[in-house]
Amino acid sequence: MNWFPTIIAMAVCIIITVARIFIGPGAPTRLVAFDTTNTLVVASLVIVGMMFNHAIFIDVAIVYALLSFTMTLYVAKYIGGSKF
Repeated sequence: MNWFPTIIAMAVCIIITVARIFIGPGAPTRLVAFDTTNTLVVASLVIVGMMFNHAIFIDVAIVYALLSFTMTLYVAKYIGGSKF
C-alpha cells in the first residue's frame, strides 16, 4: 500500500499546529494546539505501526496518549488557576 500521501498529510498538519503553538495569541490557544499536535503524533505512531506491521508502535502510542492527556490536565489547571 502506498503510504506517502498519508505521511505528507500528517506532516503538513503537524507543521501547522506547531506554527500555531509559536504564533498563538494566548496560553489557551497554545494549549489546544499542543494537544492537537500530541494527537497527531499518536495518530502518526499508529500509522507507522500499520506501515511496518509492528505492534510496539501501537503500545507506544497508547502510553504517549495517556501521558499527553495527563500533561494537558495539569497545564489546564495551571492556566485556569483552580484546584481539582
